[in-house]
Amino acid sequence: MVFSSILFLFYFLPAVLLLYFIAPKKFKNPVLLIVSLFFYAWGEPVYVLIMISVIIINYLYGLWIQRLKEKGRPKAARFALIQCLIINLGILGFFKYADFIIENLNVIPSVSIPLLGLSLPIGVSFFTFQSLSYTIDVYRGIVMAQPNIVSFGTYVSLFPQLIAGPIVQYKTIVKQLDERTHSFDQFGDGVHRFIAGLGKKVLLANTAGVIWDKVSALDIETLPALTAWIGILAFTFQIYFDFSGYSDMAIGLGKMFGFEFLENFDYPYISKSITEFWRRWHISLGTWFREYVYIPLGGNRRGLPIQLRNILIVWLLTGIWHGASWNFVVWGLYFGILLALEKVFLLKILKKIPSIFTHIYTMLLVIISWVIFAFDDLADGVTYIGAMFGANGAPAFDNSSIYLFITNAVLFIVAAIGSTDYPKRLTMRIEKAFITKPALSTLVGCAVLFVISGLCVAYLVDASYNPFLYFRF
Repeated sequence: MVFSSILFLFYFLPAVLLLYFIAPKKFKNPVLLIVSLFFYAWGEPVYVLIMISVIIINYLYGLWIQRLKEKGRPKAARFALIQCLIINLGILGFFKYADFIIENLNVIPSVSIPLLGLSLPIGVSFFTFQSLSYTIDVYRGIVMAQPNIVSFGTYVSLFPQLIAGPIVQYKTIVKQLDERTHSFDQFGDGVHRFIAGLGKKVLLANTAGVIWDKVSALDIETLPALTAWIGILAFTFQIYFDFSGYSDMAIGLGKMFGFEFLENFDYPYISKSITEFWRRWHISLGTWFREYVYIPLGGNRRGLPIQLRNILIVWLLTGIWHGASWNFVVWGLYFGILLALEKVFLLKILKKIPSIFTHIYTMLLVIISWVIFAFDDLADGVTYIGAMFGANGAPAFDNSSIYLFITNAVLFIVAAIGSTDYPKRLTMRIEKAFITKPALSTLVGCAVLFVISGLCVAYLVDASYNPFLYFRF
C-alpha cells in the first residue's frame, strides 16, 4: 500500500484517523502499532513476522544492555550490543545481500551455488537502522531503554515513515511516544505538508518517471545526446520529487498523529558543492552514518589521512545500503572520492569561483551519479554517459529528441523551479502580504491545496504508473 493510492487516501487513512482520535490516550499507541503492522502486512503478509521479530529482539536487548550497565558491567553490555548488531545486520544482510554474494561467488570456477531467490522485505533498511540507533544509544547512555514494548513497537513500525523513511532516531521522538500533544494547528500543518508531498510525487515525479522509462528503454548505444540528457534530467527530477515527496507525506502524517519528525531534504539541487549536496539530500541517512559510523571511526579528529579513510568507508557503506548491486558500490565510492577531493583542495577552489559555475559543477556530477544509480549494469551506465557526451557516434539530436524536448519543456521548467526554495519564499511573501487578512490567506491556501488534491486524485484514478523508487531500499 502506497501513500499515493486511492486505497490509502480514501480508505486506510480516514479509518486510521477515526480510530486514533476516538481512542483514549492510553490506547493511542496500541492503535498505531496495530494499524502499522496491518499496513506493513498488506504488502508483506509473511515478512511482517520479521518486523515483529526485530521489535522483540531490540526491545529485549535494550533492557538487557541497560541492566548490565546499571550493574557496572560495561564489558558485558558491550558484548550484548555486539550480539544485537550482529543479529540486526544479519537479518538485513541475509535478505538483502545473500543472492548478491552468491552471484559473485559463482564467478569463481567450479563454484555453482543456487540462488535463494528471496524477495526483499519492504523498508528493511530503514527499520533496521532505526532499531540499531535505539540499542546503540541505550548503550551510550543517551536514552533509557523503553520499558513498554507497545511504545517501542510503535516507534519501529510507525507506518508514516516505515516504508521509506525518513530514518527516525529514537532519541528524537522518545518524549513524543508517550507525551505528545495534538492540536488543530498541528493537524492542519500536517495535512498541508502531506498534500504538498502528494503533489510532488504524483504530478511531478510520476510524470518525469514516464519520460525516463521511455528513454531508458531505447537502444542506448544509438541514443542521441539530447535524448540522453532529457532522459537523465527526467530521472534526476523523478528521484528527487519521489523521495522528497514521500518524506513530506511522512512528516505530514506524523504531524497528524502528534509526532514531529526531522526534515529529510533541504533543496539539495541548489547546492554549490558535493559536500553541500549531501548536507541537504537524505539528511536522516547522512546523520545516521555520521553519528554511528563516521564519528566512532574517529571522524576528523585523527588527522587528514584517517579522515579521508573514514569518508571512503562511510560512502562505501552508503552505496551498499542502497542496494545489492555493483552499481551502488561504485555510486557510493564515486561520492566518497568526490567528497575526499573537496575536503583536500576542491572546496578552497570552489569558494573562489562564481556561484553559477559551482552550481553547474555540482549538478553535472550529481546527474552523472544518477546514471550510475539508475543502471544495475555498470556497462550500460557507462554507455549511457557516453551517449550524453556524444561518445557513441550517435547524432546530437534527431526528430524524436526535438519532440521530447518541446513536449516536456514546461514540465522541466516547473520541476526546476520546484526544486528550489523559490516556491517557499513566494508563499511566505504572499502570507506576509495577507497578514492583515488571515481569513483570506487561509482561504487562498485551502483553495490551492484543494486544486492539488483534485489533480492528484484525477491522475490516480486512471494512472497505472505509480512507483516509489525508495521502496526497494
